[in-house]
Amino acid sequence: MPTVKAGPINIHYETSGDGPPLLLIMGYGMPGTAWLPMIPFLPGFRCICFDNRGTGESDRPEGPYTIPDMADDASALLDAIGVARAKVYGISMGGMIAQELALRHPEKVEKLVLGCTTPGGASAKMAPPELLERLVGAVKLAAREPERSVDTLMPLLYPSDVIAAHPEIRDMILATMRLGPPTPPETADRAMAGIGGFDALDRLDRIRCPVLIVHGDKDLLLPPENALLLKSRIPHAELMMIPGAGHGYQASDPVGIHQRIVAWLNQRG
Repeated sequence: MPTVKAGPINIHYETSGDGPPLLLIMGYGMPGTAWLPMIPFLPGFRCICFDNRGTGESDRPEGPYTIPDMADDASALLDAIGVARAKVYGISMGGMIAQELALRHPEKVEKLVLGCTTPGGASAKMAPPELLERLVGAVKLAAREPERSVDTLMPLLYPSDVIAAHPEIRDMILATMRLGPPTPPETADRAMAGIGGFDALDRLDRIRCPVLIVHGDKDLLLPPENALLLKSRIPHAELMMIPGAGHGYQASDPVGIHQRIVAWLNQRG
């Protein structure tokens, strides 16, 4: 992945494929390489994935890592690589960054896919504190005990029946973790502080571009009520609820789910 100066920090990124640009924004504690298993299911686009600040090979400035700061990082990256406007797909924390990108830099966002995310604020429904503690602990474990980290993450991301039906998911996550530098423990705290301070709820009606909300109806980390909350504040948005899927909804039907997302991205208007 090449590195460019994007605003005040250096951002590590990679592009693949041909077609209109599609900016992929990864979630909490994971580098941009976590998109690699999904990119083959997103044909017809120039996919741009990158390491959020504090992850992979991007710079690791002092925290907290606020969602607005990370949205500005994404905007600066587009400027640095000469992309004036892109379709944007963010998942989990990446979906929060994507919302803020569309609000702060609306001229740069053509279409917006918000996967397994939340608008934040007092009305949002978050996971119980013990689950969030396990999530933070798993990210911190990744640097020194990746296998234990994955075993902690799996039941947070996927329902038990999905794990039983797809044992290959564990190896895929483990391999992805080993593709780049491990996320440092301090990033886990700095990014979680940013998530805790995020609140776009009362500004969502300013989003004018087409929006697709995608969510699993068994999501433990960001329960599906968040998708309904997003839909209530972005009336023109479309909602795709995935039955039986958890936070990692893609695993339930990677071909079918991504075909629907790609078809929506390719729609005119």
